[in-house]
Amino acid sequence: MKYDLLKRGILAVLLIGLAFQVLGQQDSVTTKIPFLKEKSQWADSVFQTMSPEERIAQLIMIPVYSNRDRVHEDSIASLVERYKVGGLIFFQGGPGRQASMTNRYQKLSKVPLMISIDAEWGLGMRLDSTMSFPYQMALGGIEDESLIYEMGREIARQCKRIGVNINFAPVVDINNNANNPVIGFRSFGEDKENVTSKAMAYMEGMQDEHVLANAKHFPGHGDTNVDSHKGLPLISFSRERLENTELYPFRKLMKNGLGSVMVAHMSIPVLDDTPNLASTLSKPIVTDLLKGEIGYEGLVFTDALNMQGVAKFYPPGIVDVKALLAGNDMLLNTMDVKTTIEEVKKAISNGEITQEELDKRVKKVLQAKAWLGLDDWKPVEMENIFEDINSSKAKYLNRQLVEASMTLLRNKEEVLPIEDLADEKLAFVALGTDKETAFQRGLSRYVEADKIIVPKEASIEELQMIKELLEGYSKVIVGVHDLGLKASVKNFGITAEMNFFLKELIKEKPTIVAVFGNVYSLDKFEALDQADAVIAAYQESALTQDVASQIIFGGVGAKGKLPVAVNTTFGLGDGLSTEGGLRFAYVEPEAVGIANKDLDGIESLVNEAIQEEAIPGASVLVAKEGKVIYRKAFGYHTYRQEKAVDINDLYDLASVTKISTSLAALMQLKGEDRFDENQTLGTYLPMARGTNKENLVYKDILTHQAGLTSWIAFWKSTVRKNGSFKWFTFKNHQSKRFPIKVADSVYIHRNYADKIYKEIMKSPVSDEKKYVYSDLSFILAPKVVEAITGQDFVSYLKENIYDHLGASTLTFNPYKYYPEERIVPTEYDSLFRKQMLAGTVHDEGAAMLGGVSGHAGLFGDTNDLAKLMQLYLNAGTYAGETLIKGNTVSDFGECQFCPDNYRALGFDRPSKPGNPNGNSAASAPASSFGHTGFTGTYAWIDPENQLVYIFLSNRVHPTRENTKLYKLNTRTNVMEVVYQAMKK
Repeated sequence: MKYDLLKRGILAVLLIGLAFQVLGQQDSVTTKIPFLKEKSQWADSVFQTMSPEERIAQLIMIPVYSNRDRVHEDSIASLVERYKVGGLIFFQGGPGRQASMTNRYQKLSKVPLMISIDAEWGLGMRLDSTMSFPYQMALGGIEDESLIYEMGREIARQCKRIGVNINFAPVVDINNNANNPVIGFRSFGEDKENVTSKAMAYMEGMQDEHVLANAKHFPGHGDTNVDSHKGLPLISFSRERLENTELYPFRKLMKNGLGSVMVAHMSIPVLDDTPNLASTLSKPIVTDLLKGEIGYEGLVFTDALNMQGVAKFYPPGIVDVKALLAGNDMLLNTMDVKTTIEEVKKAISNGEITQEELDKRVKKVLQAKAWLGLDDWKPVEMENIFEDINSSKAKYLNRQLVEASMTLLRNKEEVLPIEDLADEKLAFVALGTDKETAFQRGLSRYVEADKIIVPKEASIEELQMIKELLEGYSKVIVGVHDLGLKASVKNFGITAEMNFFLKELIKEKPTIVAVFGNVYSLDKFEALDQADAVIAAYQESALTQDVASQIIFGGVGAKGKLPVAVNTTFGLGDGLSTEGGLRFAYVEPEAVGIANKDLDGIESLVNEAIQEEAIPGASVLVAKEGKVIYRKAFGYHTYRQEKAVDINDLYDLASVTKISTSLAALMQLKGEDRFDENQTLGTYLPMARGTNKENLVYKDILTHQAGLTSWIAFWKSTVRKNGSFKWFTFKNHQSKRFPIKVADSVYIHRNYADKIYKEIMKSPVSDEKKYVYSDLSFILAPKVVEAITGQDFVSYLKENIYDHLGASTLTFNPYKYYPEERIVPTEYDSLFRKQMLAGTVHDEGAAMLGGVSGHAGLFGDTNDLAKLMQLYLNAGTYAGETLIKGNTVSDFGECQFCPDNYRALGFDRPSKPGNPNGNSAASAPASSFGHTGFTGTYAWIDPENQLVYIFLSNRVHPTRENTKLYKLNTRTNVMEVVYQAMKK
């Protein structure tokens, strides 16, 4: 008896323990579902006010488009008002239009509507003027899943901003079928653990922002060969296979608080062998498996009920009630609301479903609405909606995601990142398109190279000609473009001609290939595994092309891992790493902790200068910590407003030439012990010997206290009293005696430069050692460099500095190399050259020297000038090359004779640190240095804050008498905006 009692006691304890275990299992599912954690009095009270028909309508979600006409909009309003449907799913349109329609419909609705959207990769999946984040296949290649969590939060924030409460994402289908026609790039990949962890991060990010996530397509759509939009896929796997693979991520997410799930339209005989019955309409699948066996209590949505996977078998209304009877909570894309309500009422009266069961689902919907904030609904604020959903912060997150996903699959002999630019002759090839690509433009930021377009339709003969054209290049960088995203597109759009061209090119040349398309397309290229480098970009967008170009030149590093096995060469988990930071990265300000909006003052200041006609236009660049965070162009080339300034346009740098040419060369020679600033001019320049310039110490020369005359108007001695040129000076046509172009139809005598040098040598020298800014020593600098090196000045700079930096636009006489429309005009010279100057130097002395001088004459764009300034900021090193050795740059950048003379060696320094009316930003430290230019240019670096700042304008247009830019202090005030942004 005691034994029986003991046995019964043990059994009771075991049963109680089992009960608690079962309850615990149930709690592990339900209590983590966010909207079921707490009861809602609002939900209960609203439920009590609803008629039977209104309760049925709460389970109905109808499709809406914000890009259709007023008739469509009004028809939806009628359904909302008349039938009181529970929610809407928005499809194509725009964010503002959708938000406006949402406000209208919410005001008409008795119970606030649940607003949903398919935004797997963000609102850009459905709406124009919105952001698209990477496809899930790309996200599957990311190792840092915190980025995916942040993406989930940001997508949720954007959804809420336009009034959306539920996003039908993430896709948790495991894509283990490369030929899947409907999932493919929408999946995180083929590895169930990777798919699950990525989906979890996405889900948690959204739900932490109170937007309901939705895992789809239950029980798993990843291994199908039929698109359920067009037919009914057949899944013939065993139950064991389904459990081990397809169901795995669903179960994991459900146990961790998944708010909703979408049931797919598939025939799965092992779960329900009813012929032609989609899983959406199957009670064994929805009720028995999903709600019963798995114990899922979140919201269950059907997939769209107008898809052919179900619609081809059942008419509207009938299909809806069948879905409800199967166990679904929400009917998605109900196409006949009236019939659906009538059919559900029939089902209740027939006993096919009880009122109690229906009410349970309605209460769950209302609970979810309360959690979504619909219990206190407020209209969407329409002001700034576009700006809010396209924030710089979100763009930077998008960039981080793309950078983290980009997958480097080959890197033969570590060809990437490309290092020694001076030794390379590169070609940028766009394969599969008929126009220049964003990839080519991105590559061109690092070095200008020939761009070649290879359309898909190119014949074999044309391809052969292009191959021959490429023979002279050291490396060819190929972007593969305009590929199909879906496996249903034959070979993803890769033609036999494209395949042949790339295969032959890889055989013959060192070739770097970036494929902008579905990663499975890699298998369709015959010789891709033989390329020197292969980058899988997963998709084609301006951002993926931008990032790929930065990986190639080391602006950013490669990090991604392949989330699927493409073939035996490119396998699951493959992915090589490279380091970034070799050259400039081009990023949003948030990358260095600055909010983009805090730089808005730059645009305001530049536009003010344009409106005041201080300048017709400008180009501005800011780099911090080796990252270009601001690069914009403003206004026009001239006040006629015919040509807008482009960020790649070249400006006359004026006196910025001094630090970009003369000083660059002298510092490099100093680092090589071939120049010493403590020596005299006569030490290096033979023509100075025996003159009053011979014993001038270079340290005094470079700090402008050697007593040299400020400047000499050389051109005035060439003009007669009647304004015509003296016969031995200029001619209006080129000849052997007058070969040097000064301006259009103005050519100077071949020996006139000697006269200029002699005039400098004869000029007086003051005995008083005080600061007097002078151009004269910089005019002589090219001769000094030539005397030291035996090489002409232009070649020396190009071969020893600019080519190494990829600073292609830093050039004298740009009219020889660039189209006129890319060169910004300067002054209309009414006295000397009597013409508008465009492509030839503004400074008269430099012009008379053939456009080549050490004090003026250099042209360039902001990007290339910034590379040179970054070289200085890096103490003479850039892209792994040391071009200026030792502490030369920092030594030259220091004040030499403070406090009497604030100048550095060749560089300008803050004349009044802290003063907003000085030559530098008020907040620029005393250690910063750079130079200004007469034409309205400015180049400055700040070693303490790792800043490079470039401002290029043509304030002398149309006349140098315009001094408004100085009075407005635009150049230094713009830099002050950056300092203030850094402090916030």
